[in-house]
Amino acid sequence: MAESKTLEMLNLVLFGPPGAGKGTQSEFLVTRYSLVHLSTGDLFRFNIKNETELGLLARSYMDKGALVPDSVTISMLEDAVNKNPDAKGFIFDGFPRTNAQAEALDSFLNGRNVSITSMIALEVEEKELKTRLLERGKTSGRPDDADPEVIQNRINTYNKETSPVKNHYDTQGKYCGVNGLGSIEEITDRLIAVIDSLYTVFNTVLTIVLLRSS
Repeated sequence: MAESKTLEMLNLVLFGPPGAGKGTQSEFLVTRYSLVHLSTGDLFRFNIKNETELGLLARSYMDKGALVPDSVTISMLEDAVNKNPDAKGFIFDGFPRTNAQAEALDSFLNGRNVSITSMIALEVEEKELKTRLLERGKTSGRPDDADPEVIQNRINTYNKETSPVKNHYDTQGKYCGVNGLGSIEEITDRLIAVIDSLYTVFNTVLTIVLLRSS
């Protein structure tokens, strides 16, 4: 648990591997807590489609098959946050994925006199993740949900590159694991219990950050 002090915003990271159910749960949390949902994927698509300065910059890297620098993604998030000055909170979906990105997000939030308060991680066994993704692949239309080898690679990438982000927040005393097994309703109830307890402790507004590895 983060240190008990008065904060302007209560910031959470909703974390977990592909197939953990972050996207499904975020829909409930956005409605329940009146949050602004900021998906890095949506932000990229919006900026590229509308040929904004950031969108054109991102496209220049993508067209070369290169990774878009963290600074570009952070700039898109900053722009989106600044457009919602009265928001009760945010769900950052798809960011951070690495320690470097987590540090960049910390720096951005600190500049607004807020910080990440807690990471809530949906914990699901690998066998269950594979079952969920293969089942989702029957209707999602996503090739990466239908190929067992690709699914394994996605999980391996998460474990190697993304999972260490958990340690970034754990060392700050901000990590909270939540059982991601059971019905959607059961998992939602567990998340609500954790988030409501944070509301009680901090008596403040809520920002949820959703790492989505997909």
